[in-house]
Amino acid sequence: MAEYTWPGPKDRNIIGTRVNRLDGPAKTTGTAKYAYDVNLPNMLHAKILRCPHAHAKIAKINVSKAEAMEGVKAVRILNDVGTEIKWSLDEVVAVAAVTEEIAKDAIRAIEVDYELLPHSVNEKHLSVASNSQPAEEETTGDPDTAMSSAKVRSTGSYGLTQIAHCCLEPHGQVSEWSDSENVNVWASTQAVSRIPAEIGDKAGIPASNVHVDTQYMGGGFGSKFSADRWGVECVELSRDTGQPVKLMLERDAEVAVAGARPSAYGEVEVGCDVDGNVIAWSSKSWGSGGPSGTNSPPIPYVFAFENQRHQHTSVATNTGPARAWRAPRHPQGCLITMSALNDAAGELGMDPLEFFFKNISRTGARANLYKEELKKAAEMISWKEKWHKRGEGRGPLRQGLGLALHTWGGRAHGSNAAVVVYPDGLVEVKLGSQDLGTGTRTIIAMTLAETFGIRIEQVKVNIGNSDFPQSGPSGGSTTVGGVTGSTRRAGINALNMLFEKIAPELGVAVDDLEAVNQVVRSKSNSLKSLPWTQATAMLGVIPLTATGSNPGPGKLNDSGVGGVQMADVSVDIETGVVKVNKMVAVQDCGLIINMKTAESQVLGALIMGITYALTEERVFDDTTGRMLNANMEFYKLAGIGDIGQLEVHMMTGPEHDERGVIGLGEPPVISPGAAIATAVANATGVSMPELPLTPDRVLAALKKGGVS
Repeated sequence: MAEYTWPGPKDRNIIGTRVNRLDGPAKTTGTAKYAYDVNLPNMLHAKILRCPHAHAKIAKINVSKAEAMEGVKAVRILNDVGTEIKWSLDEVVAVAAVTEEIAKDAIRAIEVDYELLPHSVNEKHLSVASNSQPAEEETTGDPDTAMSSAKVRSTGSYGLTQIAHCCLEPHGQVSEWSDSENVNVWASTQAVSRIPAEIGDKAGIPASNVHVDTQYMGGGFGSKFSADRWGVECVELSRDTGQPVKLMLERDAEVAVAGARPSAYGEVEVGCDVDGNVIAWSSKSWGSGGPSGTNSPPIPYVFAFENQRHQHTSVATNTGPARAWRAPRHPQGCLITMSALNDAAGELGMDPLEFFFKNISRTGARANLYKEELKKAAEMISWKEKWHKRGEGRGPLRQGLGLALHTWGGRAHGSNAAVVVYPDGLVEVKLGSQDLGTGTRTIIAMTLAETFGIRIEQVKVNIGNSDFPQSGPSGGSTTVGGVTGSTRRAGINALNMLFEKIAPELGVAVDDLEAVNQVVRSKSNSLKSLPWTQATAMLGVIPLTATGSNPGPGKLNDSGVGGVQMADVSVDIETGVVKVNKMVAVQDCGLIINMKTAESQVLGALIMGITYALTEERVFDDTTGRMLNANMEFYKLAGIGDIGQLEVHMMTGPEHDERGVIGLGEPPVISPGAAIATAVANATGVSMPELPLTPDRVLAALKKGGVS
């Protein structure tokens, strides 16, 4: 009888290997259909009138001209007279029309008067922030006394700006009522099983009457957990008109209001003894994620010192709503902490790698893991051969190395799966989960095939539909653990049910059976066996169905990972241009199901990290409060020429496997900014105060630091 465990290394044929994504052919040939690709007969197009002001009260709305236009089928006021608008491009009125052009014309015909209110979009300097909330403070030990006794003290200011999620497929959906009580929704969402409850509540129908379909989606990164107001209104426009409606955000709204990673700025003082041991830490930070401010980033990050103090101030700004952006709060805490520690090492004249080894015990239970990862990363980037003291470079082009550590939870979400074994040998699984492009379908297929001892071609994976067994949203790096756990348990339940049917025919005990290499056989007598298809044929004409849930019996998942990254950069001190020559990442994530997609996840995170380190920034005009670069032309993402060489090493071995599956997507996006910033500091001899490291910022820092 199969048990609720993962097979050991000697018993695996599929898990841990490199398998191409099952959705690869559909995406590369263009046959994959996203929400944006759904075009139904008689479908209307919806557009939204948005407030141009960062802070205003709606004084008057006149929609009569829009309602009278030929081709306009519905007009809905989303924020009525008297409503206070708290960010630019917030929604005011939605229109549905027979074409996009008519919908846009109708939007332009709507008249709205606003009462302008004071706004604030600048939180970079706490002294100018007008809407700060009381600071939170956490203190351990006696940092003041310890700092006064420190032989070496290092101070610095660091920060990173707000950035957008910038999904290539914008937020939105297509909605169609099949009857007065049931609505079908094709949504770009990270939460197929969650959306029905939200829409059902707002539409006044049971969640079970909302049918969500998301077979493919073009990026979410933490911004697509909710149906949002535009999703709910799309459903209402469809109900009002009796026709299907498509409402997808325009690019300016996608970049400006569909989610942003909060900013964070910090001032840090680090006290060390002459040997490089950190004996005191004192810091204050502040940041904003829009009108709600922001939560404190974890500072100091990864490390915990005997004497430390941290104070955080949340600043409210009229810059649009914040949403979870891969590994929320961790990139901010990592940049501020790792920059400060690298500066302390520089003040000591010490190699930061040696400095980190000296203080690694302060990372707690993962200290030994970080040691291994630091050694491996140093080997991959040739740290010993390339590192030099700060500012020792000569000439206009200077090279440097930097490093950073990170951690993340990655605990599996709740998930349910239903597995069907058919008499012809096909095995099918259904889950109300979603594939964001990370390879979830492939992971599920590999788990199912391994469980039944069959080929991946013999399994069928059905996801992306809310009518399937409920599964959690894809966020927090929780998906792979959740779906593999529920699939594995459902598969084992189904396999054991099959064994109960076969055991009497083979004349063996149920506990003596196993399924391996296309065969169901006795563990004690290999002569007593059946080919897989003959075994399933014994089901007759009725398929066998079993369910499984995560969490459930047996330890299949865990949480908590660690990673190390190092960067090799070149800085042109005449132009301020930073070039990433090479980045290496060493990462653990417990048991690895698909080595190929695991490495792909880390590579993708490095690319996102290089982008936010060098180019990404939401730029706001202080006077108008408008975002100035809410487009794909001036909101710059890294191109292939900006990336450099990337190398990934996944930590493997019994000590990792025995923990089970742990989420991976978010951890490796945490460290790139800190690794690159500290590499630039090593190259130039000047600490970089703010990301992204655009040429103007680099030149300003060099000038202030006296580098020429």
